[in-house]
Amino acid sequence: MRIGVDLGGTKIELIALGECGEVLLRERVATPQGDYPATLRAVADLVAAAERTVGAGSLCVPGIPLRGQVTVASVGIGIPGAESRAGGLIKNANSTCLIGQPLRQDLQQLLQREVRIANDANCFALSEAVDGAGVGAQVVFGVILGTGVGGGIVVDGKVLAGANAIAGEWGHNPLPGEHHKENCYCGRRGCIELYLSGPGLAADHRRTASADCSPQLIAEQAAAGDADCEATLQRYEARLAKALAGVINILDPDVIVLGGGLSNIDRLYTNVPRLWGEHVFSDQVATRLLKHRHGDSSGVRGAAWLWP
Repeated sequence: MRIGVDLGGTKIELIALGECGEVLLRERVATPQGDYPATLRAVADLVAAAERTVGAGSLCVPGIPLRGQVTVASVGIGIPGAESRAGGLIKNANSTCLIGQPLRQDLQQLLQREVRIANDANCFALSEAVDGAGVGAQVVFGVILGTGVGGGIVVDGKVLAGANAIAGEWGHNPLPGEHHKENCYCGRRGCIELYLSGPGLAADHRRTASADCSPQLIAEQAAAGDADCEATLQRYEARLAKALAGVINILDPDVIVLGGGLSNIDRLYTNVPRLWGEHVFSDQVATRLLKHRHGDSSGVRGAAWLWP
């Protein structure tokens, strides 16, 4: 049995997968806000409860646990940050209580086994590469377009972490062709995340149309013929095309899979590939832009697949 845990800022979700990738169990609890020791205990309690519930012998018969026995599972954790190569402490996490903490070491001590940890965007990309939208592709770039913007790279079924554990972090590069005035939370100016995240889309609409709208409402009103919302979405699509063209020029992936809330805007999958050819250094672009298959489950499934 493989257990995956998505350690998010507001929720901790666990999934247990059987030998063939079938879902045996899913649970979630609220993340203890700003409390690192309580977060460790919450993860450990979820894992222990899952192993008791599923039990040995039930791997091929979901929902029929064998009482009185315990399965010891492999455990993978997806986090909104990364482990530093320098000392193994967590860095770049928007769940700030994790920053500077030896998370993997602490969880291994609590769970009494090896634990694998990866960035949540890497977990998303791995899930979609193993049995999702990118299955069968050699190189998959997974994109998160949500509250933030992240990315992950999977090559031949394995996550590419990189020498600095930041492979795929395209959201904190400057967006080409823009007059950057905004400062990102990371301390840099003009990051892609400022334009392509959900808050970034809403802020752009507010600046140009003087209206407060959620990304979902912008998409709905654009579809209904609202000119201001249509203009906002067209700017978003042009920026996304430029940003992804930079990825294609460097990585040349077979597939780019979109996840996060904005990935549910279906027109992106037609309009963005139509626009990115202008910026890609090739006579044609064979890269496919695809919608996620597993949706909100991709991150936690990918954490489980950190164990081959």
